[in-house]
Amino acid sequence: MTDEVITRVENGLGRITLNRPKALHALTTEMCAAMAEALTAWENDPAVRAVVVDHAEGTRGFCAGGDIRKVAESGRTDGLAAADFFRVEYTLNAQIKHYPKPYIALMDGITMGGGVGISVHGSHRIATDKTIFAMPETGIGLFPDVGGGWFLPRLEGELGTWLALTGAQLRGSDVKAAGIATHYVPAINDLKAELLAGGDIDALLAKYDRPPPPPAYAEHREVMDRCFAKDNMTDICLALKLDDSDWAEAQAAIVAKRSPLSCCVALRQLREGRRLADFNDVMRMEYRIACHITRSNDFSEGVRAVIEDKDNAPRWRPETLAGVTPGLVNGMFAPVARELEV
Repeated sequence: MTDEVITRVENGLGRITLNRPKALHALTTEMCAAMAEALTAWENDPAVRAVVVDHAEGTRGFCAGGDIRKVAESGRTDGLAAADFFRVEYTLNAQIKHYPKPYIALMDGITMGGGVGISVHGSHRIATDKTIFAMPETGIGLFPDVGGGWFLPRLEGELGTWLALTGAQLRGSDVKAAGIATHYVPAINDLKAELLAGGDIDALLAKYDRPPPPPAYAEHREVMDRCFAKDNMTDICLALKLDDSDWAEAQAAIVAKRSPLSCCVALRQLREGRRLADFNDVMRMEYRIACHITRSNDFSEGVRAVIEDKDNAPRWRPETLAGVTPGLVNGMFAPVARELEV
């Protein structure tokens, strides 16, 4: 067990608190394993009626993702530790998705990457005014994993495609408006206090939940749905460039800076995920992608440019969409020696 995850039972609630503040609670293999162990113990425990997941007080992140630096270090060698991390993390994501008791994620702060995986699949997802949601993986040569292939294409229109390819951030009430959070509570302290005191979950959420105003992206929905509905990246970029709007021009500029390979992989991931009827099948697909892409040039280079050297000048290979062949993309979806068992 790790002290970076604190688990206990309080007033009938199984409580999981992320406790790695210096890294904004970024997940490690050990943290994911500790969460899974607690969920398993509580699943058939009559003393536990629901699970609440939060983060240590005084930090601005619910969970900023996974420990990408360690994953990259592994990917530059044999990739075994990276594969082990994704196997444990994705198994946890599936456990949360299928959990038989209420699973309440308090998304109070930065919620990105791996933090999305431990929240968005739960039955109750609470956004606050501090929530900053994003799946920024294509900017580091990765892809929107942790079940992104399941929930992103199931958002309204092409909202999920836009989020996946651009890494756009949703803040506060927009997270509920998008259908990612189930509830929006501007300030969470009173709700949290009453919840942890043993209050009725549904009654409390009904009491504190607020309807979201129109989201910031609402005025761009028509352009978004039209341009991001294409089934290949070249057509999406062309549609954005041909559209007569500042917003479309800005999105085209953002996508142009992302890893061309990652964008092509992410688009196929979302299109295949939309067709798959079983969540576990999506996770098995994503595990294959993760095992392959974390050993690629673009992931190593993206982590170097954004996290390690911080020069924000990644050297992608291929440099452009024109260089991304069907074979390159197909290779990311190929079977691996040890498949994910969920």
